Amino acid sequence: MTATKSKPASDLLESAKKVLRIEVEGLHALSDSLDETFNRTLDLLSAMRGRAVVTGMGKSGHIAHKIAATMASTGTPAFFVHPGEASHGDLGMITAGDVVIALSLSGETAELADLVAYTKRFEIPLVGITGSGASALAEAASVALVLPVLKEACPMGLAPTTSTTAMLALGDALAVAMLEKKGFSSDDFQIFHPGGKLGDHLQKVADVMHTGEDLPVVPNNVVMSEAILIMTARSFGCLGVVDTSGMLQGVITDGDLRRHMGPELLTRFTGQVMTTGSASIRPEALVNEALRTMNTKSITALFVLENERPIGIVHIHDCLRAGVA
Repeated sequence: MTATKSKPASDLLESAKKVLRIEVEGLHALSDSLDETFNRTLDLLSAMRGRAVVTGMGKSGHIAHKIAATMASTGTPAFFVHPGEASHGDLGMITAGDVVIALSLSGETAELADLVAYTKRFEIPLVGITGSGASALAEAASVALVLPVLKEACPMGLAPTTSTTAMLALGDALAVAMLEKKGFSSDDFQIFHPGGKLGDHLQKVADVMHTGEDLPVVPNNVVMSEAILIMTARSFGCLGVVDTSGMLQGVITDGDLRRHMGPELLTRFTGQVMTTGSASIRPEALVNEALRTMNTKSITALFVLENERPIGIVHIHDCLRAGVA
């Protein structure tokens, strides 16, 4: 390798910015180029009985790995098959109910030949993501997603940069469009992402709320001298007040006690001291929604209601312990 003189830091920073500008321009061109073939690809993926099999060689293979992972995590079953390994037995991983998504910028990648032939032999739908609509891959594909003419960000125009970025973005677009087509929800997302910080933010109120004997709830005809003892024992700083049918009527907080402070407080009933119209939350709501509500209302606890009846309570400390902050 011939040694070259290193550029000044200012030139290198400008080179980095130029790379990003070129890739952004490429993504704009890709967005403008999408047409009905994108919808046809979604139709193939929606109709499949099996999984999306994503494949590619070299840099395209690395992108294919990521596309498969994104699809799998957003409700479209998918996995990666290496085209070289496919020719040595891994073709058996691909079934008639699958859809193969093959990535090749040139569309002429030799290592894909056996896999493409396999899809034709067993009538397995093939989606080709390529830079050439006249390539062997595009010709063989059931649907060809052809990238627009892109300028690589490499100064020599050789290293896959803008083209791989475009492939990655196109894979993301397919995954998100399928997510929306299937009605994939945050509940579904939580199932596939139980770990890490993302899993923390997808926890539900039902997962962290207090129930049963910990629930600070009393009828509306309980005398305050008894209610204060219950409120103190539960340690949530509040008390839910329910009517004869068990529906939440209001909440008594430390602030309510201060506002009603006087000789007659202990002889009054909970229904006379409570504040109505208190904030509440659903058990299936996400914990970060509960935290946001508490911050907005400047409160430290929320009753969890089901059919207007309290089934639990969540404290701000429960949200923080769950890792939501």
